[in-house]
Amino acid sequence: MSLPVPPRGSWPRPLLTAAAVALVVGGFWWAFGAWEPAPPREVVMATGTGGSAYAVFGARYRAILGRSRVEVHLLPTAGAVENLARLRDAASGVSVGFVQAGTATAQDGEALASLGTVFYEPLWLFNRGLDPPRGFAALRGKRIAIGPEGSGSRALALRTLALGGIDARSPDLLPLDPAEAAAQLTRGEIDAVAMVASWESPAVHQLLAAPGVQLATFPRADAHIALNPYLSKLVLPAGVADLGRNIPPADVVLVAPKASLVVRRDLHPALQYLLLDAATEVHSPPGLFHRAGEFPAPEAIDLPLALDARQFYKSGRPFLQRYLPFWIGVLAERLLLVLIPVVGVAYPLLRSLPALYAWAMRRRVFRLYGELKLLEIEAEERGAAAAPADDLLARLDDLDARASHLRVSRGHAWRVFTLQHHVRLVRERLQKQA
Repeated sequence: MSLPVPPRGSWPRPLLTAAAVALVVGGFWWAFGAWEPAPPREVVMATGTGGSAYAVFGARYRAILGRSRVEVHLLPTAGAVENLARLRDAASGVSVGFVQAGTATAQDGEALASLGTVFYEPLWLFNRGLDPPRGFAALRGKRIAIGPEGSGSRALALRTLALGGIDARSPDLLPLDPAEAAAQLTRGEIDAVAMVASWESPAVHQLLAAPGVQLATFPRADAHIALNPYLSKLVLPAGVADLGRNIPPADVVLVAPKASLVVRRDLHPALQYLLLDAATEVHSPPGLFHRAGEFPAPEAIDLPLALDARQFYKSGRPFLQRYLPFWIGVLAERLLLVLIPVVGVAYPLLRSLPALYAWAMRRRVFRLYGELKLLEIEAEERGAAAAPADDLLARLDDLDARASHLRVSRGHAWRVFTLQHHVRLVRERLQKQA
């Protein structure tokens, strides 16, 4: 008797096929469900007017991301309000920008998220020959530059001046950019400039050094902060602009919103981590109004903090991106995202294949054992009734032939031999009975 069995050590073809199909289907299922598209190699960043802090910092972000071969296109704007409008508009192509605290609304949180606050933007109120004790009352009827439409300077200046009883519709409120406003105030063509700018702004230093121009202090800064909680209180120390000439001559109290780095929620997480890494490099050194490491900060003032930003402030960049070049790290993370679930499915499946295979082999033999048991029971019943058993012998021969052609591996061939031995025992019993 010969048994058509596969070679030693081979797996049964149906099970191999089933295992391969299961792995491929499972892999594709996880791939389509968990695979993220590759991050784009270009991103558009809304900044501000030329020479502003937004523009200066934007150029530094562009240089830092360029080291990772990500091109940042800087889009000059009027300022924070226009930046926010661009970010709201998905068709604008803008994915990241600087936004001043106090300009966004709760509805903006559906499409936008913050990567944290990055620096202070003091409100500077320079004037020429006004009476400081009168406060805002001294500004009524004066020509005041408050920034162009779409700028954060204009938005905050209007709110602040309104608290002092100055009508926002006054024709004396001029839409001049910081550079032009500083030039006109220096020449005496206007009476005051209200602008939101960082300490590094050229216009700020120009006006601090300009003869006849004075920087107003905010004696009721605490009241402004109580009315607008997104503001902070800062102090410009006496002589910090020029110790030799003692400029300013006394400490100046300022109010300042914070600038946030805002992104669209659909911006790829890898680029968000890259921007946060750049923000740390740009804004973490100490400055006039902040300590080292104070910025970037995980603060959600107007907009919720992005989930990736929360993770960044908690544990830093993803593990692979810390030690590998950006694009290699991103590719490795994407591969692991697919391979880990696939291996998680494949490993237990491969471990269970031997048991499944042994069960399949036993089932083939035990199915014939079931038929043999039925023949044996029927033979006993006929023996008790002295009935002929010729048809049972024919059925037994058929069962023996089927056992001879049963396809099993060499490791389970003994089960077939045992079955055939039991078939012979039943045959001998039937022959004696006949």
